[in-house]
Amino acid sequence: MPVSQAEDIVAATGVSKTDKGPSQASVLVKIARERFELFMSEDGRPYAVAKNGPNLALPLRGKAGLRSQLARIFTDENAGNVPSQSALADAMTVLEGIAANADPRMPHLRVARHQDGIVVDLGTSDGRCVLIGPHGWERLPRSPVLFRRSGAMKPLPDPVRDGDGLAKLRGLLNTSDDGFQLLAAWLAAAFLPDLPHPILTFRGEQGTGKSKAAQMVIGIIDPSGAPKRTAPRDLKSWGVQAFNSWGLCLDNVSVIADWLSDALCRAVTGDGMIDRALYSDDDVVVLEFRRVLAMTTIDAGALAGDLAERLLTIELSLIPDAKRREEAELDAAFADAHAAILASLFDLLAAVLKALPDVTLTERPRMADFARVLAAVDHVNDWHTLESYRASARNAVADVLDGEPFAQAVVELVDKAGPEGLTLTAQELLDRVTTPEKLPKKWPKDSTRAGGQLKRLAPALRAIGIDVDDTQRGPAPKRQRLYKLTASESRRIPASTASTTQDTGTATSGNDMDATTSPSVHSASIPVSTASTPDRPMDAMDAAVDAGSPPASTPDPVHDQAKHSHMDAGDAMDAEMRPLSDAAPVGTCAGCGTAMTILTPGQTRHPNPLCDP
Repeated sequence: MPVSQAEDIVAATGVSKTDKGPSQASVLVKIARERFELFMSEDGRPYAVAKNGPNLALPLRGKAGLRSQLARIFTDENAGNVPSQSALADAMTVLEGIAANADPRMPHLRVARHQDGIVVDLGTSDGRCVLIGPHGWERLPRSPVLFRRSGAMKPLPDPVRDGDGLAKLRGLLNTSDDGFQLLAAWLAAAFLPDLPHPILTFRGEQGTGKSKAAQMVIGIIDPSGAPKRTAPRDLKSWGVQAFNSWGLCLDNVSVIADWLSDALCRAVTGDGMIDRALYSDDDVVVLEFRRVLAMTTIDAGALAGDLAERLLTIELSLIPDAKRREEAELDAAFADAHAAILASLFDLLAAVLKALPDVTLTERPRMADFARVLAAVDHVNDWHTLESYRASARNAVADVLDGEPFAQAVVELVDKAGPEGLTLTAQELLDRVTTPEKLPKKWPKDSTRAGGQLKRLAPALRAIGIDVDDTQRGPAPKRQRLYKLTASESRRIPASTASTTQDTGTATSGNDMDATTSPSVHSASIPVSTASTPDRPMDAMDAAVDAGSPPASTPDPVHDQAKHSHMDAGDAMDAEMRPLSDAAPVGTCAGCGTAMTILTPGQTRHPNPLCDP
């Protein structure tokens, strides 16, 4: 070892090589084992927690981790001498080995379940928290469960009962009463860590305050230095964001890539991502998380169907210019009300925890756990949030189908099929649907993609009354998968033998014809003329039945078909004939000798093969 390097070690530690005292790395390891408990999390990350401090897990590395804490303690206890980087690295390697031998534990982020209650980490340096149970809530100086922190987190204020906190929040948002009640229920459920939460979606035109509303709502449950975020670039950056925040908001969403749509769905129900461990080529760590998500959008119809089913949409109304408030004023009002809002939400959550064991749903929609919480909220407050949530889910499904040309084509095909429905292969389905002249981007290019897209659309189709069954197979040897598409009874339009509207193309009393017209008249294949209106006489373009059929009422004398016994469908609905005016000249047909309306100058016969010479 060079003399200068040996002198540096003596100066830093006060121990020379000849004294054979402990190295800096050994001293650092000793400090860590005396003051911290070391363990590995269930997802493969090493942590340390102070034995006589807050119940907070510190990562071994990082600027706010155990490494920096050990460097500070070493310097304080060695007259300001700073440990070398190599000593810190050697100590971390040893400590990671010690942590790997301990029983694994799982540190929580912001909220955690504890027995029959919920613990909320306030994010303060001393580790204070709030414990919410069926009989109320209380502040505790130290958390009974282990939490971890991230650089994205900010502290929550101590909840204080100061009037009606929900009423204060209501004054900051421009939505309907039903919308606000649904939002309040979602906020209370956001502190429940072990159930999937629908993605809160603020929707409205420009000027409705979507971004500010989302910022305040996410700030209520998990304040952050960046409450509103743009869509991530890739899956890894999304995983890092989601792993380090309990609540996230994606702002101004118009189009979501397929990979991000899938990632958001998994984050709602619980996700896990594998990443390479730091300073390692072959070791990995797992990012596990289930998150509370919000986003703002003008139109959510372009979202994928599986994502749309996980939305809870709050419509915001336009704010008049006279009532618009400055952002600084809103921030101050929210800061003043935050503690009271938390207290009211904790009161509501405590009541929900007490009521939940007695709540049973007769029908379980998608996100059934969350729906059960809404039912408990309705029981406690006499609200109708579950009904509003179901309506919101149906609207989201309808928006998805409106944005899916292939889905619209399938719906049209099933509606035409009648009560028996259709049973066909994916290729047959692709061949039979109405194909647009210019194929949309999401239109399936082959049978494999058609079957996959139909599978993804199946939940949305069921929501509008079209059942999709893909359990059957065709005959051997191909045994192709068969798709059975059937419209529900409530969706099917019953066929009526009585009068129908003009849009059906059949004769009605509104067309001056009897509704019980002889079935021999093929009116279903004849287009209905727009010339017939209630305030003018019917002419040859309006007639849809043979003149020999008994009329339901006495026709107007101008109608020449009442005088012409040889009239047939070709006379009544010739596509080349022009609508007649009331003043059209009347003559006698040279072929049949009956009255006829003269359509063109010099006409002598009916435009009918029966009247040809």
